[in-house]
Amino acid sequence: MSSSKSTTTFTKSCSDGLELLSEALDSAEAVVVGAGAGLSAAAGFDYAGPRFTENFADFIEKYGFTDMYSASFFRFGGEAERWAFWSRLICLNRYDAPAGAPYLDLLEILRGRDYFVITTNVDHQFQKAGFDKKRLFYTQGDYGLWQCSRPCHNSTYGNEAAVRRMVSEQENMRVPEELIPRCPRCGAPVSMNLRVDGTFVEDDGWHAAARRYTEFLRAHEGGATLFLELGVGGNTPGIIKFPFMRMTAANPRARYISVNLSDDFAPASAPERFSFVRGNIAETLAGLRARRAAA
Repeated sequence: MSSSKSTTTFTKSCSDGLELLSEALDSAEAVVVGAGAGLSAAAGFDYAGPRFTENFADFIEKYGFTDMYSASFFRFGGEAERWAFWSRLICLNRYDAPAGAPYLDLLEILRGRDYFVITTNVDHQFQKAGFDKKRLFYTQGDYGLWQCSRPCHNSTYGNEAAVRRMVSEQENMRVPEELIPRCPRCGAPVSMNLRVDGTFVEDDGWHAAARRYTEFLRAHEGGATLFLELGVGGNTPGIIKFPFMRMTAANPRARYISVNLSDDFAPASAPERFSFVRGNIAETLAGLRARRAAA
C-alpha cells in the first residue's frame, strides 16, 4: 500500500460524488459494503458530546471521562460499578437508539441489488434498518451479546432483559449484586462479546456469517463488483480497508469507492478504479437515494 494523492481520484464536490457513486452502482453486478464507525457517527450516534454528558454525568464527575469509547476501557471499582456503566452504554447504543437515517438510505440504495455487508460496528444498526441478516457479517461482535470471560465455551448470550433491569435498578453508580452476570456454565464473570483481546468468542452465528461472506466474494470473483467503504478509519484496516483494496487491485472489473470525511490512500496500481468521496456520509447517502429515486 502506498499513499499518493497524485494517483488517487478525489471528488471535488458533492454533485461529483453523487454522480460517481450513481454511475458505479449502475455498472456493478454486485456490491460489497464495508461499514465502520463513521457510518454510525454520521447517523448521530456520537460517543462524545451531549449524548455522552446527558447519560453519564455522574461517571464524568467522578472519573473525568471524556467519551464513551475511552471510558469503556477503564478499570472500574468492582463489577457492580462496571455494569452500571456498561448497562447504560449498551442500552443507549444498542437497544434505545432508533435506526439511523444513513442506514435507511443505504438500504433503499441497495434494494433489488446483489449485496453483502461486512462491518466492524457492534450497534445492530443494520438489522434495525431492515437489512437481511443473511447478508451481514459483524466481525467484531455485538453489544447485545455476552460471553464467558475466560472463555470456557464458545457460546454467546442475549442480554437485553438483564441490561434493562440493570439500568432501571442501579443506584449510586452500582447495580445490585444479584444482577451481576456470570457464566451459566463455570460461574466466571461474563464479558462483552467484543473483539478487544484474544478471549473474543466466535460463536456459531459468527462462523455462519463468515462463511456466507466468503461464499459471496467467491461467487462474484472476477465480476463487476463495487467495493463501497463507508466511514472506515485506520484502527483496524486489515478487516475492511486493506482486503477491499487488494480485491479491487486483483480484479480488473472491480471498483473501490470510499466515502469519508478524511483523506484516504490507495495502492499505486490501477488508480483509475480507486475513488474517494470526501464528505458527510449522511448527506451523501441521502443525496444518492434522492437522486436515484428521481431518475
